[in-house]
Amino acid sequence: MEIASLGEFGLIDRLTKDITPKNTSTIKGVGDDCAVLHYPDKEVLVTTDMLMEGVHFDLTYIDLQHLGYKSAMVNISDIFAMNGTPRQMTVSLALSKRFSVEDLEQFYSGLRRACDKWNVDIVGGDTTSSYTGLAISITCIGEASKDDIVYRSGAKNTDLICVSGDLGAAYMGLQLLEREKSVYFSQYNELQKKLAAAKDKAEISNLKSQLSNLSQPDFSGKEYLLQRQLQTEARGDIIQRLREAGIRPTAMMDISDGLSSELMHICKQSGTGCRIFEKEIPIDYQTAVMAEEMEMNVTTCALNGGEDYELLFTVPIGDLDKVRDLDDVHLIGHITEQKYGHILVTRDNQEFELKAQGWNPLAK
Repeated sequence: MEIASLGEFGLIDRLTKDITPKNTSTIKGVGDDCAVLHYPDKEVLVTTDMLMEGVHFDLTYIDLQHLGYKSAMVNISDIFAMNGTPRQMTVSLALSKRFSVEDLEQFYSGLRRACDKWNVDIVGGDTTSSYTGLAISITCIGEASKDDIVYRSGAKNTDLICVSGDLGAAYMGLQLLEREKSVYFSQYNELQKKLAAAKDKAEISNLKSQLSNLSQPDFSGKEYLLQRQLQTEARGDIIQRLREAGIRPTAMMDISDGLSSELMHICKQSGTGCRIFEKEIPIDYQTAVMAEEMEMNVTTCALNGGEDYELLFTVPIGDLDKVRDLDDVHLIGHITEQKYGHILVTRDNQEFELKAQGWNPLAK
């Protein structure tokens, strides 16, 4: 179905007709000029992300349902990174005519699955046309008590540096997808050239058969890497474990642009240095195997890859025993005085200055 057949308001009605609020702070959701929210005793957290086709995602290898899920999760992750609870979300889309109503229903299916997982209400947004592909802008609203909010600027000398999960897998998943895309289209374009030059009917028939049966990539044994790239998960479970353990981080952020870049953000805003240990950086087996296969340094991938959306946080040294008991949390180093710099200690005990080499969307 063409989107034009429904119009803007018809499309909104179709995508949101059965959305019902789950949070008491949602007074009015979709359907009026503004959403109405009520936070009498809490601080309000607001985060916005924009995702552009060709920059942040490639529809060659991510379907719209997974894209909707990921788009929601990267925003929800920002609220968790402030030690908050996500509550509401607005969703704005700019669409070209190549998208159908059914495409948008798939996108919203993934979006709503992510929101349902963390009890987030979709309360509004906007839709418009685009001449350059799909653009997604999402704003997530959350809450936290004033004393619970964790900023990037709170790290102190001797604090422990921790990360959740493992690092580098999402980046290696992207490298895998990009490699297989290149191989596939190289074969496809070569066959198209031969087909355009062919004159013999038998040869033409054979080339058409090869085109229709062009082999798909074999991703067996690499499923975890694809999952980490295509199905982003916000680590609200880690926030819950920290609360249950009585641990309040002194500084925290999510790892979207790479560990090195995010750690440098914390150090800069906290006025500190840091010291992390290569042997303590958590890396999954599939990540290590893929890095070796592609002749890449796995530590470099873990430090600079990005899109892991794990949590990077610091805690007082007095919480050492509590942190060690937490499942899926890894101690990778400690905060130092600013004058000692930002140091990576390698497996053979050499020391190197860390550099913020994570992804920069505005780089030349």
